[in-house]
Amino acid sequence: MGMIEAILNTLFGGGRNALRETIEVFQVNAEAEAGRNAGRHGSAMQQFAQEFRPDERGRFDRFMDGVNRLPRPALALGTLGLFVAAMVDPVWFAARMAGISLVPEPLWWLLGVIVSFYFGARHQAKGQAFQRDLVQTVAMAPTVARTVQALEEGGAVPDANPALADWRREGATM
Repeated sequence: MGMIEAILNTLFGGGRNALRETIEVFQVNAEAEAGRNAGRHGSAMQQFAQEFRPDERGRFDRFMDGVNRLPRPALALGTLGLFVAAMVDPVWFAARMAGISLVPEPLWWLLGVIVSFYFGARHQAKGQAFQRDLVQTVAMAPTVARTVQALEEGGAVPDANPALADWRREGATM
């Protein structure tokens, strides 16, 4: 018994499993990898939740958001207005366009840069808001999955409201 015990202790003893450790050098432990992936996913979700949390905004910020929403409709409506002006009073329109043709080319480049930066910043802000909403939706996925699983198994959806659950139990006993 002593020799077999010594061989087994060599392979599996000391609170270690030498055979398993040797195999894990060549093949990843699927259970440990799943645990690492779950931890990494949870950490990423926490980071997203902190990064994209809804911020408290004051009156000035809300006012500036309203002002920032004006250029796009103003550009669109102004362009339509130019078409209408060209049809209603072609001479007036031609005089205005002749004035615009006198604007130097560097000023047009500057206008292009300003408009590009404005719409680029707006696009980035909207993209970040979309990511924040996406993170909130993905964070709800486990709850939805549990609810769907409970429904598929024929059980009732667990109540988040204990008072409602008590009321239902009392109604069933009457």
